[in-house]
Amino acid sequence: MGKSLVSNNIRKLRFNHDEMTQQQLADKVGVTRQTIVAIENEKYSPTLELAFRIARVFDLPLEEIFSFQG
Repeated sequence: MGKSLVSNNIRKLRFNHDEMTQQQLADKVGVTRQTIVAIENEKYSPTLELAFRIARVFDLPLEEIFSFQG
């Protein structure tokens, strides 16, 4: 997989939310831990639906989690 044009601060947000593990976040949004790893490492851009689900977990708007480097 190539480097994504979408960057994020999911890792920081997980730690600021009681040190949530990648697996816990994956379970909350219905994906595998490997998907969360790929997103955090910016190897994969989440679908719009997944991005909204992640934003809902952290109770933040999308733009506070993801940014586009285009």
